[in-house]
Amino acid sequence: MALPSITRRFLIQLSHVDVGVYQQLDLRLAQHPSETLRYLVTRLIAYCYLASDDQLSHLQFSKGGLSSPDEPPLSRVSLDGRLLQWCDIGNPSAERMHKASKAAPEVFIFTHHNPAVLQKELAASRVHKKEQLQIFALDGGFLDALAAAFDERTTEFEVTLTEGMIYANVAGADVSGGLQRVELA
Repeated sequence: MALPSITRRFLIQLSHVDVGVYQQLDLRLAQHPSETLRYLVTRLIAYCYLASDDQLSHLQFSKGGLSSPDEPPLSRVSLDGRLLQWCDIGNPSAERMHKASKAAPEVFIFTHHNPAVLQKELAASRVHKKEQLQIFALDGGFLDALAAAFDERTTEFEVTLTEGMIYANVAGADVSGGLQRVELA
């Protein structure tokens, strides 16, 4: 019998200073049995980074999570159903990023792995509008520290994003880390 997904609830006080977004988020994420906490936290930080006050589009997690490999883990769609942003997590293949760049005007990658591996693969491959990919690397130590402070079901915390840094406060514990922009050579 397959293990079930764990549904985690996150109540986040978000301050994305660089773009002027200040929101309270109430998110529910299904954690697939094969999904690591680093991957889950990276999805969560990507959501916080891409959150906006735009009333003409909707930011959403994929319906099936890891069990929907053809969908982006996170996407923004317009009210009429057009895909506006494709956001991938980890080190997606060049073929996947080629598909993403053709499907959406904006493509983001948030990686919790060594970004040099991703840089090398993408630089050596043919990817549609490769120069427009927006790639961000998160520090594994930061992700692990943040995940260690999470409650098993419901976690309340504050996140501030500013000038390439992420500051989080979970249950009185302060955790910070860099959000490094990765350029393709």
